[in-house]
Amino acid sequence: MDLDTARLFLEVLYATLYVENVPTDLYEALRTRASERRKSISAEVIALLEENVPTAKELASRRGLLKQARRIRAAAKRTSPFPSSEAMQREDRRR
Repeated sequence: MDLDTARLFLEVLYATLYVENVPTDLYEALRTRASERRKSISAEVIALLEENVPTAKELASRRGLLKQARRIRAAAKRTSPFPSSEAMQREDRRR
């Protein structure tokens, strides 16, 4: 594999992100955080992005879980032998 092909291959796998005008105190906090975790600043930024920016796959997974939770909640309302918490609160207020 020649050098140009290798570069193209890497560009497909990983994008490069340049950030300008980072406030000094934010950069220092990032550097301290990276140092505490024994990571490079770049690795720490990637970890923070992974933790805080959901991918399309993650959003689809969340939508699926929400849909499932709504289905379970709807089924529980139909089959529960007990009154809902709202009904119980209304009853308590009437006393």
